[in-house]
Amino acid sequence: MTLVDAFNLFFAVVPADSRELRDSASRLRYEVYCRELHYEAPEDHPDELESDVYDEDSRHCLLRHRPSGEFAGCVRLVLNQADGIRRPLPFERQCGSGLWHTIIEPDRLPRGSFGEISRLAVVARFRRRAGEQGSAHGLSDAVDAPSSDERRVFPHIALGLYLAAAALGLRHGLDIVFVMMEPRLARHMQRYGILFTQAGDVIDYHGQRGPFFITREGLYGNLKPEVRQLLDRIHRDVGGSADPDRAGEGSL
Repeated sequence: MTLVDAFNLFFAVVPADSRELRDSASRLRYEVYCRELHYEAPEDHPDELESDVYDEDSRHCLLRHRPSGEFAGCVRLVLNQADGIRRPLPFERQCGSGLWHTIIEPDRLPRGSFGEISRLAVVARFRRRAGEQGSAHGLSDAVDAPSSDERRVFPHIALGLYLAAAALGLRHGLDIVFVMMEPRLARHMQRYGILFTQAGDVIDYHGQRGPFFITREGLYGNLKPEVRQLLDRIHRDVGGSADPDRAGEGSL
């Protein structure tokens, strides 16, 4: 069974393009960020919907676990506002002077040319075993899954969510996406041929995280064939063209 077939058997990428689905993503984020990991204070979200000022300028995706019907995870792509007014994205606020301007200078980029992958969350039962659940993404296949095929796909949940965010970027014609991530997650993504470039200092922000980015060329230049096939499939699922190379005139 190929990666695409196995992933599609157990998971479906669902664009959160309605208020109901947006609320589902916010509710999932509340469970992960407030109740499970304590990144955010539950009392700051009395409606049990974790949200912030960037949600209205974002495109959101959910990952549905087909056998159970549950949402296993979510992610958003934060876009710069269409009015052209410069407002810092989350990574710009969090990193400040720690960005490495010899590598990339966001201030010099057209604001509409880049966005940020943000608020990736995977619910507890789809993450790692007890003692290894301290991150929102989860990387291991050590979960209580009913079949060997499903166990094989569970480690790729974070991959599927990142590819969903990349597919959203393709739809919106972005050239670059940034993300705040743990260096070990960036190393993990290298296994799939997804090569993020570090763009600043690692800081203590819900663990050790730093700013990373990837360009369209960097995405397509190194993707393993089965991961490229999965990206193509997810791109169609979020409403993109059949050929993601042509989306946004070839931009990420």
